[in-house]
This record gives sequence, C-alpha cells and structure tokens, in this order.
Amino acid sequence: MTEIPPPPVLPQREGTDTYVVGVDYGTLSGRAVVVRVRDGAELGSGTFDYPHAVLAEALPCGVPLGLDWALQVPNDYRLVLQHAVPAAIRDAGIDPAAVVGLGTDFTACTMVPTLADGTPLNEVPGLADRPHAYVKLWRHHAAQPQAERINTLAAQRGESWLPRYGGLISSEWEFAKGLQLLEEDPEVYAAMDHWVEAADWIVWQLTGSYVRNACTAGYKGIYQDGAYPSEDFLAALNPAFSGFVADKVEHSIGRLGDSAGTLTAEAAAWTGLPEGIAVAVGNVDAHVTAPAARAVAPGAMTAIMGTSTCHVMNGTELREVPGMCGAVDGGIIDGLWGYEAGQSGVGDIFGWFVKNGVPPQYHHDAAARGLSVHEHLTELAAAQKIGQHGLIALDWHSGNRSVLVDHELSGVVVGQTLATKPEDSYRALLEATAFGTRTIIEAFKASGVPVNEFTAAGGLPRNRLLMQIYADVTGLPVRTIGSTQAPALGSAIHAAVAAGAYPDVRAASGAMGAAPADIYLPIAGNVAAYNELFAEYTALHDYFGRGANGVMHRLKAIARRAAGEVPA
Repeated sequence: MTEIPPPPVLPQREGTDTYVVGVDYGTLSGRAVVVRVRDGAELGSGTFDYPHAVLAEALPCGVPLGLDWALQVPNDYRLVLQHAVPAAIRDAGIDPAAVVGLGTDFTACTMVPTLADGTPLNEVPGLADRPHAYVKLWRHHAAQPQAERINTLAAQRGESWLPRYGGLISSEWEFAKGLQLLEEDPEVYAAMDHWVEAADWIVWQLTGSYVRNACTAGYKGIYQDGAYPSEDFLAALNPAFSGFVADKVEHSIGRLGDSAGTLTAEAAAWTGLPEGIAVAVGNVDAHVTAPAARAVAPGAMTAIMGTSTCHVMNGTELREVPGMCGAVDGGIIDGLWGYEAGQSGVGDIFGWFVKNGVPPQYHHDAAARGLSVHEHLTELAAAQKIGQHGLIALDWHSGNRSVLVDHELSGVVVGQTLATKPEDSYRALLEATAFGTRTIIEAFKASGVPVNEFTAAGGLPRNRLLMQIYADVTGLPVRTIGSTQAPALGSAIHAAVAAGAYPDVRAASGAMGAAPADIYLPIAGNVAAYNELFAEYTALHDYFGRGANGVMHRLKAIARRAAGEVPA
C-alpha cells in the first residue's frame, strides 16, 4: 500500500475553535455539515439535490437505457460542492478561515470512466450520447451476466480472493461493471484512461490528485493482500480485458483518515473554504458512519438505512462469511478486519409501494391529517398484532446483495387475499427488510463473527415502528445515532484526522462521534412471534434464492427478450 504524505501543519489561533466539513454523497443528493473539531458538534448543514437524479430510462439527450441500468451525471457532484458546502457554512455562521479540513464519502460501488486528467467521458466531445460514458451508480445491475461469469471462473480456478467476498462478486462492483463496459462499448472502453470510484473522483476534483482509497479498493475492487485479480484471470474472462487492472484500475492507495492532498484554488472558489486545507482520502458512506456512531469496537454492527442498507462492523480475525460484500484488513479502522454486507433495496421498496400501491383515499386521508403517506400507513400498521396481516414478503425488489448476491432476484408477497389492505402490505414490507437484516446477522454468527450490538443510522430510523420491528426480529437492542447527518459527520471525523487534529480515527470517533438518540429493546413476546414468521421467510428465501425454483431468473430473461435486449 503506497503511503500518502502527511497533511500540512496548519496554523491554529490560540483560544479559538477550528472546524471541519464533511460532505456525504447519497443516491439523490449531496449533504454538507460543519463540525466543531473539539467535540463533534454539528453547527450547520446544506443539501443539494442532483439535477439529473438517477438516469434509469434514458440519457439527458434521450438515448434509451436498458433494463436494470442506473447512471448519473458527474457534474451534479461538482454542483454539491458549489451549493451545499457554502450553504452549510452560512448555516453554521462561522468564519470559513477557521475550517482546517474537508472529508467526503460516497455511495459505492459508483464508477466514473475518465481521461488521464480526470475528465469524465460523458464530457468528452462526441460521447454525450454513449451510455457507458456516464457514471454507473451503485445500483446499476445490468452487469449481472458479467458478474456470473466472474464468479463461475473464480470458483473453477479456486481464486484465493473469492472467499473474502463470501464466494460471490456482485454485479454492482468494479470488475463486473468494467467488463460490461468493454463488451458493450469497446470504443468507450478504449477511450477510458481510468476507471475511478466516485469517492476518489470527487477528491481528485478537490485536490488535483488521484488517490485510490483503501476502502473501495478492498470491498469493491477485489484488492486483497496487496494484489488485484491476475492478468491471467482477466484474460480468461475476455482477452481484451487482460490489461484492465494495469491500464485502467491500478493506482496508489491511501489509508482511511490520511490526507489525499490539499484544497486547490479552483475547489476553494467552489466551496468558499480556504485554499490549502487538508482533504481526507475518499471513503464510503456506510464505513464513515461507524466512527460517527462510536461503533468501531469488534462486534458492533452499524446499519446505514436509506434507499438501501449497508451493514458494517469490525472483527479481530479474518473469517469467511457466505454472501458478504467483503472482509478487508483496515477497511473501516486500522488494525481490525472490516466486514460489509447489505440489502440492495429498503427505503426504495417502501417508496415504490407508496408510489404505486396505495389508493387515492389513503393519500387524501394522510393529507387531511397533515401526515405523509408513509406516516399514515405506519400508524395503521402499528395498530396490528404481529402476523395479523397474514403476509410474508421477500425484500428483493432491487435484487439481493447479501447473503445470496444475486440481482436477478425479485420481490415476492405471499398470503394476499381480497381482504388485504395497503397497511397490511406496507407492514409486511417493513418486516421483510428486518428479516433480511436478521439473515445477514445469522450468517455472521454462524461464521464465527459475533454481532453484539446494533446501531441504526440514516433516514429510516426516524420510523419508530420500523426500529421496534428490527429489535424484535433480531433480538438485539437497536440504538439510533444522535446525528441527522451521520455519514457527513463521519467524513468530518476523517477530515479532522487528515488535518492532524487527532492521531487516528478511533481517537477522533471517541471525541467527535454522536451519542445515542433512542434505544429500542426487544420485547420477549414479539421476539417469539417473529421467530415463527422468520422461519417462513427463510423457507421462501431458500426456495427462490438457492436454486429450488429459478422462476425469477426466467422472468428477467423473458423481460429482456420482450424489451428487445437479447435475441428472441
């Protein structure tokens, strides 16, 4: 691992506070928060929605996209720096000159194809109408066929890195997406000099230096024990793919909490921050949240719950856990093995149901009470006894990330009748995501990785019914984090370390991390009731997900043929 030079020694005015800024890049928006270095107090924030949101059906120029595509426009990320950061500074009411560091985090695996100078390919003249020239968002699942080939070949060859990822590489990750790019648009692939995680691209924009972060290299880039998959392995996938690592991916790697460089004059003008302050090595939204939650001890799981959920935790030993997103040495905290798992759809599923499955009367009733439809449905669902709705759902509307690692899977609801109401289905979907999280926890425990604590972060923990369901389903106390912007706070913690204010991320987490907001204790009677339902969930999970019935894969194939994506 290439060492990055230490941050510059920044002058501090005696008797005055210093501050750091954390910027969290989510699926639909970017959020900035101003944090006081000495105690982690969040003093101001700003948000900017991406003008192009997610491109799932067509490019801005109108070129249609295929099934399971999810792209973004990289300039939207620059606009976050120009709008959200100055707004946060104004909201905090501080002197920007007192800011000593900047940290960022990103969804992952989100990939940007660039020229040698970092220019995204969609900004290159003549390439704006080429889908593969755009950012591939984390939830771009159209590379599933490539992922399956990677997994089959790696298993056949006994590649040593495969067990580190639970035996399966995801279609969301760097290599599957890169192989899809090569095979579907070789001209764009040839034009690409770097295949860059968005977490690193935005730091490149801020500092003028391209530093690859250790987190995504390990979890999404199959970087283990100092090496990527071999040229021989890549050539066996496709001869033209043999140079993928050497030509497109390999780069100097920075440790988490290190400085990647300093803020350029151009980026200082965007943000209103002082030129020359330290910029932390890039990171992932989920992984920076663990320090923000003060959940860095072994056995403490943090679930970052939003459109999807990412589960991260540290362990003292390397264990091979089926279906995990990765085990990486120092992937969260130096000196510990960082584990990651996840669910591809959580809040997205609830949002889809509200948008598509709720009749107008419910919208009218919610508005009349001054509630959102989510709040209205939650109140109705909370009045039910466990199991009263007679339903079991599978939370696979966006595929399964862990433990099956199969994005061809899809959603199921069993038990619907003519008496089924929207609140019944809504509660069943809430419960399904909790069952999915329990499945992940059970996989960790069965592999010798203890899970002793559970912290929920993100936007969804505001739903108190959902949090109690998670406590009852998992049998663990659920602690929510006392921060409205936990990933941004986590990035600010890393910025403080990069600026030299703390010796390491553990120390900064202890001083700057957020205290708990609420604690939900499992209720014994509810735990017993959910154990019965979880057994039914597991039966469905294994039936559709482990090969007994491949109907979901067949339906996806039929859909692709109907859409004209593959020959009939």
